[in-house]
Amino acid sequence: MALNLLMLGPPGAGKGTQAERFARSRTIPKISTGDILREAVQSGTEIGLRAKAIMDRGELVSDEVMIGIVRERLDRADARAGFVLDGFPRTVAQAAALDTIMAGRDPLIVVDIEVPEADLVRRLASRMICANCGVNAVAGSEGTRCERCGGQLVQRADDNEAVVRERLKVYHRQSEPLIEYYRSRPTFRSIDGSQSPDRVAADMAAAIEAVGSGRGVAVPPAGNVARGERA
Repeated sequence: MALNLLMLGPPGAGKGTQAERFARSRTIPKISTGDILREAVQSGTEIGLRAKAIMDRGELVSDEVMIGIVRERLDRADARAGFVLDGFPRTVAQAAALDTIMAGRDPLIVVDIEVPEADLVRRLASRMICANCGVNAVAGSEGTRCERCGGQLVQRADDNEAVVRERLKVYHRQSEPLIEYYRSRPTFRSIDGSQSPDRVAADMAAAIEAVGSGRGVAVPPAGNVARGERA
């Protein structure tokens, strides 16, 4: 059976890194809305061209277009064995649409990574990103070069404390209804994201395995990811 995972969590919680790590260890695709939006635009599909026209006007991509892009991506062959979804849904309307997309598929496991706001502010205010590929630097890493592509690491212009706190306010305002939408489901789990990346990864894997066992979902074992690998 397919392992379908949805990652939730505020900016700075490490959900993107944990999603990528989990997807790699289970050999299933990590599907990020930013990545698939860029890919849809570059591919020149009908919905990709609609998204490009919207962005070229400086507008936000509508729920309708974003849902269509996600639907197309989840229909690909590589997602049949499962996927890790990061960045979608962002609203209850999108969550309801995802339920429709998932109709007839194996259950959606939802993991919310929780981190105290003080920790998030500290993390985000000191966060470095690659000027070349845009990936976040690994927490606690040394050096000034990206581990993925070798690009220069720089601080995001909007990662100062005042802006970070405002972004977190927006996240909590938008995300609380979404978390409540999923919280009552037997496939929902919360993880303490204030721990070390390895501990978070271990707790997340254990929670997903427990949910999968209770629902009759076969959770594939982790691949050959070295113990203590950075996340």
